[in-house]
Amino acid sequence: MEGGDCSFPPDSSDDHSQRGSVASSATLSRAQDVLVYICGDSAVHLSVEGLGSVSVQELGRSVRDALHIPDSAQDVFAFWLCSPLLELQLKARHQPYKLCRQWQDLLYRFTEASEEDISQDEPCLQYRRNVFYLKSKELQIDDEGVLRLLYEEARGNILSGRYPCDPEHWTGLGALSLALHEGTGLDGQQCSTTIRKKKLSSFLPAHVAVGSGGLLSTLRGKSSRLTALEHNLMEEYRKISTPGSAAAPTQLLHQYLNTCHALPYYGCGFFFGEIDKPVQGILQRVKRKAVNVGICLEGVYVMDAKEKHVLLGLHFNELSWDHSYPEEQGDSHILWLEFDGEEDGTPVNKLLKIYSKQAELMSGFIEFCVELKSATDGAAAAEMDGEASSSVTAGQDGGNKTGRGGRRGMLRRQSSVVCSRVHSLNTISYVDNGKEIKRLKPKRAASFFTRQASAPTYSAVQVTESLEQG
Repeated sequence: MEGGDCSFPPDSSDDHSQRGSVASSATLSRAQDVLVYICGDSAVHLSVEGLGSVSVQELGRSVRDALHIPDSAQDVFAFWLCSPLLELQLKARHQPYKLCRQWQDLLYRFTEASEEDISQDEPCLQYRRNVFYLKSKELQIDDEGVLRLLYEEARGNILSGRYPCDPEHWTGLGALSLALHEGTGLDGQQCSTTIRKKKLSSFLPAHVAVGSGGLLSTLRGKSSRLTALEHNLMEEYRKISTPGSAAAPTQLLHQYLNTCHALPYYGCGFFFGEIDKPVQGILQRVKRKAVNVGICLEGVYVMDAKEKHVLLGLHFNELSWDHSYPEEQGDSHILWLEFDGEEDGTPVNKLLKIYSKQAELMSGFIEFCVELKSATDGAAAAEMDGEASSSVTAGQDGGNKTGRGGRRGMLRRQSSVVCSRVHSLNTISYVDNGKEIKRLKPKRAASFFTRQASAPTYSAVQVTESLEQG
């Protein structure tokens, strides 16, 4: 990810781990066909000369022309190299062809994949949302083509469960998808027929539409559960349907994206890792749970990869962090997150260990986001008068308490998938000399780490040739 000291490995075509299908320089000087994938199972077909040295910036102009994206929206999207094993957001100066040659090195460095999986893995070039694009700017976009690209990506993340959300959210989003694809003029029978033809999984998250459980529970409850889901989806569609007239697509697209903005991890870059499961008994061995770690300009979110709910969500002013390298063979790379908690009513600092070969990337990305957010907030504050600044400060204080203002209140209830589940985490309470729990002090002075999000004395972030990861 952009930020940190993580660099791409040296570009050496003689290295044994490089791909053997690298074309000759003579071939690369001629026009080559390139597929740039966009969300929604479609692609842009380009003919590129000098493929071996073409940069992301140069490709960007061609893709924007093909998709009719205005220059005013050129910062909305970025190029990504993606595979099931790794996702990397590229910078304007990066050269995708050269990075593809280094893909195996990147997989060895930042994944736990086997040699066989690494040897068979191939990245594809994608054109997706820029992790560093502000949500506030996204709300100002009126171009339908740009909005549809953002919608398709958000919809894919909702359906795949990458963006966990509650029933009232995924039902409403499913109804908006139905309206966008089929129009808002369907009557009850037409709506039911369309849903059954395209299947619920086209509108609702896969883990909801397909469900889980044993054979007996499936046989007994599947029919009634699907009927209930279909009914709820139709009811939400009825609320936005307008028989005899068609709602403006941009209005529906804005409504879909606005609903997604209520999810704090919308637009995050995602990393893969594991955390310790809580030990249930004295003799039980410690096992690990797969998690997705989402990081954006607002904070860090640790999500259960299987259960599709948030385990821990922290704004940057609520955490300290660091990462550590393996000290001995068999040890893991670790991202450490420290946050406020309590034990038997006593305030303590809690530590969560995230095992991941991407720990270095995550740490660098957090630092870069803190720096970028600080610079953005500072620039915005400079343009406001005293009264406006006071209003913003009050809003931020309220946001720390309720997450995202009034709209977040519904998500904060105990059963919400967006609520943190700190009680279910296997954390370490920070102990002073192994004897007593160390109480927190103002401004996190009791932090176990020297690196803190609230510290005003950051050194400049080195971004030269660093990775951008999502």
